[in-house]
Amino acid sequence: MKKPDTTKALWIGLAGIALTALGIRVSGAHVVATAWLVGLGFWSAVAIGMLMMILIHHIFDASWSTVLRRQYEHGVAAFPWLLLMFLPLVAASFVGSHDLVWPWMNPDHQIAGGHLVKEDLLYLKKRAFLNLPLFVFVTIGFFALWIWISARLRKASFSQDADGDVKWTRMNGKTAGFGIPIVAVTLTAGAIYWFKSLEYHWFSTMYGVWYFANCMRGALACGVLIMLWLYDRGDFRGILKTDHLWAIGQLMLTFTVFWAYISFSQYFLIWNANVPEETFWYNIREYGDWWYVSLFLVFGNFLLPFLLLLSYRYKVSHAAIRRIACLILFVIFVDITYNILPALQDAKGNPQPFLSMNLLWAATSVVGVGGVCIAAYLRSLPTTKLIPIRDPRIGECLSHHE
Repeated sequence: MKKPDTTKALWIGLAGIALTALGIRVSGAHVVATAWLVGLGFWSAVAIGMLMMILIHHIFDASWSTVLRRQYEHGVAAFPWLLLMFLPLVAASFVGSHDLVWPWMNPDHQIAGGHLVKEDLLYLKKRAFLNLPLFVFVTIGFFALWIWISARLRKASFSQDADGDVKWTRMNGKTAGFGIPIVAVTLTAGAIYWFKSLEYHWFSTMYGVWYFANCMRGALACGVLIMLWLYDRGDFRGILKTDHLWAIGQLMLTFTVFWAYISFSQYFLIWNANVPEETFWYNIREYGDWWYVSLFLVFGNFLLPFLLLLSYRYKVSHAAIRRIACLILFVIFVDITYNILPALQDAKGNPQPFLSMNLLWAATSVVGVGGVCIAAYLRSLPTTKLIPIRDPRIGECLSHHE
């Protein structure tokens, strides 16, 4: 296996971070910090999805995904860097009026209607959850748990390459047993704290599941791109088979339908109930050019990938599945942007346009955070075997058939 060059990815990441930071002089710290949350939300979703895929692999004792699992084990090496890049938002919460990103952090923040956060009944009902000390504690705690679970999985898997002891497989099975509920709860709470609380008046019991759907779709799409990149380099020649692509394409189709089910159910239930504390969230996102973003998500995030992934030919064609994976990653970026950026509103309470400088800073933040995460993956890649050569299921994986 050729040693990958991490320098290029790291420089791209640093360039993206620098461009995002320069945006403070153009659009202000509040706008750029909120856009930075888009980049963190996107790449955290990919990393969490990779962690969940590893855990699901072990809990089901799967065989076909063994070689893909190794790439995800390298991918979760990004968690410490994601925490590091999240810390500026945490630190900024202690500076000035505390509401650089999240308005509820400042009791004197004026909200729609002319009254203050500290006078708002909904905030008073939620302040046991929405308070700065708890926010800092759980944010660092969530990343610490993800880093710890990832480290256990990586240690056991990499150690098995050296001694072939089946005890490492059993250890990862136990880790999966407690890891899945921990990751499920923490990703749900993280999505509520980091994204949903930007508009804390809003109620939705399905929000965490929406984020989970994007986590899984992002991880699967990145898995396709990684495997095809390794195949094109020559490392996966004789390893990656048509049936592996078919299997991961099936999962991509499954979670595309799952995303549509969750998103439609959330919209239908909120709109049908017609409660102002819930419907305002969608009213904002049907204002101006955000209406077209809403329509794009229906067709780009569901209908188009759904129709493409129904085809066996597209799932096993390298060129086709690569394009579908890129499409899914792009629409996940748009979906996370759709959930975060409308929180940036003008004096009348209307969201700033989608096609604005805000979108540019969101894009540069995705590039910046992504460059660092990709560099973390590339740095981890040559530290162990390309595939888990002594895993009990590796033989079944290499001879996998439908």
